[in-house]
Formats: sequence, C-alpha cells, structure tokens
Amino acid sequence: MAVVELTVCPLGTGTTSASKYVAGAQKILSEQDKIKYLLNPMGTVMEGDIDEIFALIRKIQEDVFDKGVDRVYSIIKVDDRRDKIASMEQKLQSVKSRLEDK
Repeated sequence: MAVVELTVCPLGTGTTSASKYVAGAQKILSEQDKIKYLLNPMGTVMEGDIDEIFALIRKIQEDVFDKGVDRVYSIIKVDDRRDKIASMEQKLQSVKSRLEDK
C-alpha cells in the first residue's frame, strides 16, 4: 500500500488563489471509494493501491486543464512500502509513540 502526497499548482492563472482547483481535486476524490484521502493545508495525502492513486492524480491534473489552465506544476511524494503495510495513521502513530517515550 502506498501513501502519496499531491500538491497541484496551476500556473499562469492571473491569481494567487488555488482553492478552486483544490476543491475540484477534492470533488474527484469524494466520487470514488477505493483510495483513502486527507486534505491538509499544503496538499492532499492519499493511501491505497499505487496504480489507482496515479490514475486519480491524472484525473486531477486533467480537471485543472479543463478549467482553462495551460500549465500545471505538481509535486508528488510517494512512500510505497513493500516490507509491511503502512498507512497514514500508522505513520502518525509511529511518531506519536516516540514522543511519548521521551
């Protein structure tokens, strides 16, 4: 299972606001039920099958282009573990447990 963070930056829109595009991404994510996701102030974290996540990323990119943007800069961070099942919650819990030990 992969944990992926996506930040999509529409370029050349004439505004510094990206909320319209973020809302579009969240709508796409809400219309599916295979990938778990969590919006944060700097992007969206997704958890699930890597191929399904990349397919969603492609849909999100195309949605931004469909809104009239000519250039999209995306930042994608991927944690794709094969040694054990990892999740967003497990990653957070691992850090929290270390903080409690101190």
